[in-house]
Amino acid sequence: MLVSHESPISMLDKSRTYNDYDYALVHLFETEPEYYNFFKVSKTLGREVLLDNSIFELGKSFDPKKFAKYINELEPTYYVVPDVLEDCTQTVSSFHKFRMDHPGLPGLKIGVVQGKTYQELAQCYKYMADNADYIAISFDYSWYQTISYNNPMWILGEQSKGRRRFINMLQEDGIWDYSKPHHLLGCSLASEFTHYKSDKSIRSLDTSNPVVAGVLNKRYYKDIGLLEKPSVLLADLINAELNVEQEGDILYNVEEFKKLI
Repeated sequence: MLVSHESPISMLDKSRTYNDYDYALVHLFETEPEYYNFFKVSKTLGREVLLDNSIFELGKSFDPKKFAKYINELEPTYYVVPDVLEDCTQTVSSFHKFRMDHPGLPGLKIGVVQGKTYQELAQCYKYMADNADYIAISFDYSWYQTISYNNPMWILGEQSKGRRRFINMLQEDGIWDYSKPHHLLGCSLASEFTHYKSDKSIRSLDTSNPVVAGVLNKRYYKDIGLLEKPSVLLADLINAELNVEQEGDILYNVEEFKKLI
């Protein structure tokens, strides 16, 4: 799997040594010119760039018209089409409208699966398999609560099993499209990714988990990762000035993450 760990601006240049591709949060383009320029340079270096619509950070997708403008300017390798959290119908509608309103945008279209039930998620998946170039699956659907082995759902070890079981269900039901590349959005626990080593249809993932942990001076346990998920968003640490210890913890964590996958 190709891996990208979102990183503070002060670590961006160094992040090219540990990231397989560069993952951009579009809402930060509005306030952080240095951040935006980093991805422009990445394109000139021939690196893959994924442009995200920042829904996880904002609670809703970034303004579609502005998003299309940045896609045209940056020309990312692929971009996440605006979606609506846990709403299959609105996500399908948003995908269709964005494609109609902004034809010919550069880059491959990533469609995010959304829904509140397995039926809705499967329906949304089928639509994305037919219409998107790339399919993304999130780590935190509330539906995962209904299929956890043990409740309560705030046990992260159980939450991290939710996406694995969802993917297994899609595959067992003959819905999974092995011809399409898949992207895994975020994570609860890094140990989840040890379970996808043999699935070549899962091409990429992104998670700031090892970086945020390092900023907070938390080190991964060998062969496990963390036992808890940091509650801080990387976007809120984008301007963090890091000391030698924090940088060391980040680099240690990303190496341990590579061993997990």
